[in-house]
Formats: sequence, C-alpha cells, structure tokens
Amino acid sequence: MNIQTPPHYTSLAEAFASLFGPSVSIKQTDRVSGGDINKAYALTLSTGDRIFMKANAKENVSFFTAEAAGLSAIASTGAIKTPRILCTGTDDGEQVGYSFLLLDFIESGKKRSDYWETFARELAAMHNAGTDTFVSDGKFGFLQDNFIGARAQPNASCKSWAAFFREQRLAPQFKAADSYFTDADRTLIAKLLDHLEEYLVEPEKPSLLHGDLWSGNVMCGSDGKTMLIDPACYVGHAEADLAMTELFGGFPKAFYDAYREARPLQPGYEERRDLYNLYQLLNHLNLFGQSYLEPVKSIVSEYVG
Repeated sequence: MNIQTPPHYTSLAEAFASLFGPSVSIKQTDRVSGGDINKAYALTLSTGDRIFMKANAKENVSFFTAEAAGLSAIASTGAIKTPRILCTGTDDGEQVGYSFLLLDFIESGKKRSDYWETFARELAAMHNAGTDTFVSDGKFGFLQDNFIGARAQPNASCKSWAAFFREQRLAPQFKAADSYFTDADRTLIAKLLDHLEEYLVEPEKPSLLHGDLWSGNVMCGSDGKTMLIDPACYVGHAEADLAMTELFGGFPKAFYDAYREARPLQPGYEERRDLYNLYQLLNHLNLFGQSYLEPVKSIVSEYVG
C-alpha cells in the first residue's frame, strides 16, 4: 500500500489551471454548513462539475495536509471509500491569505438496505489491512502528527499499545486540562496512567484507525455506501474506533453484529470501552470546557477510584 501525496499549490488559480486547464473557471460558490474549524464551500465549475473546498487561515495549512494524509491512508487500504483528494494549497489572496483543500464533491445518496452491515464489513476490512507503511518505527503511531478536532494530536511511534495510548493520547490531554483537577484528582490520574497496562490489552494486530469515528464523520455516497470523512488517523487498536462509534449515540445493532462477525473482538472490550473514550472526552474538555469534566472524572474513578 502506498500513500499518495496530493499536489500542493501556492495559489488557487495555479491549482485550477493545473487540475482542470486554463479554460475552466468557478461559476458559483455556495457556503456549505457543518464543521466549526474550517469554512466549507461547494464550487460549481464552468464545466458543470462541482468540487468541495475547505478553507482556513494560511498558517493553518497543516490542518489540510494532515487531513489529506489521513484520507490517503484510508484510501490506500482499498477497504472503504473516502472523497478523492484533488490538492492542498495556500493563497496570498487580495487582502488576507488562506489555505485550502480541494476534494471531490460527495453527492449524497439513499442508504442501501444493507448499508450498516456493509459499512461494518468495510470498516473491519480497513482494520485488518496491513499497517507497516503508516508507521516509520515501532507498531503504533503515524507517519506524521495530525489533529483531533482543532487540537494537535501527537503520533510518535511506540512498540506497545498501552505505552502509545498513555504517552500520545491520555497524558497530553490530562496535562492540557490540569487546571480543572484537584490534587485528589491528580493522584487518581497518575495511578491510572501508571497502571494502564493492567486495563488495556495489546491488539492481535495493529490497525489503521479513522481516529474520530462518529456519525458526523460518516456520509452516504451516491452508491448508497459509506464514505469516511474528516479523519484523525493513526495505527492503534481497532477497539478505539469501535468505542468512539458508541460515545455519542452509537450506530444500529446491525452494524455491531456485522462487525463482530467480520472481525471478532478480543474478550473484555466492554470493560475497556470507557477508557478509550476517556481520550475523546478529555479532548472535548480541552476544546469546549467544564461540561465534560464530570464524565472525565467519572471514568477515571471507574478504573482507579
């Protein structure tokens, strides 16, 4: 599997000329709702085609190069669809510079009758794909750091899943949220981190994870099948992806039944699920504040209280 690096341009005009030819222009720009980090647009071209553009401040171009790397990694498995990446780039603009990501526009379709079962089997296939090309050293991590929402997500490689989850996931989030905790909380947090190997199991094989797998990052394409968007990819334990699907409402039972049939879970997943989601809740605490503190403290107490 090879991760394809999309072209990167130094202006939107250069991107359009290279991708579509000098005669193609933007005929209409429509703002698209969704997401609170980037501005999103549907661009209608003079050919009648539509493409999707995300834009942010010029200095935030790493949001888009990281997203492109994640989409490319998922696509390279051949297991499940993602939008085709056209390019990344920056533009100085007339008044203020910006960065951008161009993707194929996803035309939403009607879900197939076996939509959830097919999604589960494709996700299981992605989790079963080889991961050697995604980690430069060790078993867990990713070729580059990326983002979980608007926060940086470190991906330095580790040989142990428990060590990776402690050093690259929980510890940085706990450190960022330290002002929310009492001394008693900090004692429990330190105990949890020190004993993480007692609660987590090493996977039978490492998996490429989407990393932020909730319903908002799953779309139905024109063929009635799932397309994954907005990844926060890394190589880890597949259970972490599955746990994230259960955090905010979950998917239908048919999805979980089909996933387990395609890729049986290691015993004790239900006892580990909250620990995986502790990372996501800590990230929400650091992004959105106090309302996520009690769920975080509750999970810490669940394991070491």
